[in-house]
Amino acid sequence: MPRRDFLKTSAGLAVAAAIGSRPLTAAERTRSVGANSRIRIAQIGCGSRGRTAHMEGIYKHVASTNFEIVALADPWGKAREEANGMVKKWFGRDAKQFVSHRDLLAMDGIDAVMIASPDHQHTDQLEAAAKAGKHIYVEKPLATELDKLKRSVDAVKAAGTVVQVGTQWRSYPGVGGARAVMQSGILGKISRIEEARNSERPYWYTYLGRDVKEADVDWKEFLGDRPMRPFSPDQYEAWYGYYEFSHGPTAQWAAHFLDCSHYIMGCGFPTSCVSTGGIFTWKDEHKFTAPDCVQATWIYPEGFMLTSSTNFGNSSGNTRKYFGTKGTLSLDNANAPSYSADGGPKRDGKIRGKVEVTPVECPDHFLNWLQCMRTGETPNASIDDGYKHAVAVLMAAKAYETGRKTVYDHAQRAIRTV
Repeated sequence: MPRRDFLKTSAGLAVAAAIGSRPLTAAERTRSVGANSRIRIAQIGCGSRGRTAHMEGIYKHVASTNFEIVALADPWGKAREEANGMVKKWFGRDAKQFVSHRDLLAMDGIDAVMIASPDHQHTDQLEAAAKAGKHIYVEKPLATELDKLKRSVDAVKAAGTVVQVGTQWRSYPGVGGARAVMQSGILGKISRIEEARNSERPYWYTYLGRDVKEADVDWKEFLGDRPMRPFSPDQYEAWYGYYEFSHGPTAQWAAHFLDCSHYIMGCGFPTSCVSTGGIFTWKDEHKFTAPDCVQATWIYPEGFMLTSSTNFGNSSGNTRKYFGTKGTLSLDNANAPSYSADGGPKRDGKIRGKVEVTPVECPDHFLNWLQCMRTGETPNASIDDGYKHAVAVLMAAKAYETGRKTVYDHAQRAIRTV
């Protein structure tokens, strides 16, 4: 709710006297939603992620949390219409449709937005939504540029709205259980964490062939601040495969593992990163520029190394492991982790055989966000958590682009090459 409207209420006047001119906190702002009021949500980005992950994911909780989807924004008319068809089926009326998120955010009566746009647009839309006073669910990775990342995070902090970042592994009961295992110390000192996430071909090929026509797309709106060029259905349909719109597998896939590892380990920002890779297998008429084989390695001040690699030339070798002096935690299945004493040079007999991790039950990621809008509590994947994984991803991107090691200066919020 805009501050001027908030101050119109008698309760708002009492609170305003206490808080003066500073920005509202999350708890103060969520009072405008009300315990029994219907939350009015808008979807920014109506592609497959927006419709299937966001809209279908949150609709599971409509009966218990009292919300409705009231508006949609997307540069592609067909995507908007398909999303509107879902709204009409669920709520019995049309949603307001917009080409641009800017017009959507100017609409009255929106409490919250969900952002599922291409990666290069996340920060602009996050910043704009925060400045408009909206609660926000935003997809990872948060950013493709550090300056825009800092600006959008600062806007969220100033607004005091409830923001959930789309690194949903934090809300998996198995991951919560893995965190408890790590905190128990039973695995000893962790020295190395590694992920290998491979496939027979890049995921961006699955988005080709959707028959996107220039007449149905606001091409300039899609490009955002990227240089204008002739319309390309390949670039629109499979933007994941073009480095200027998405930094490839490290930004898309490793972002989940990085955030999950930050959660499990309770660690700070990485201090350094190296990365290398290239396009080795998938060279064709689409002229994709994101790497199909890439590896990044980060060093953390707590004294361990984390490596994430992707190979789209062969699907074997997938793994996620945490290696300690007393045992190994396997997150090969994030929903059902396990651990054993395998490989631990200081194993002490406390781990016998393969032990299934006991899940720690928690609300799913969308439900957690909806609940926090009512209570003012911090969501599972806060803006600070999103900033941390985004910094790690951007360190890897700069290392990949320059071929040099990157370091993060936390005091200056700067990434530098050395």
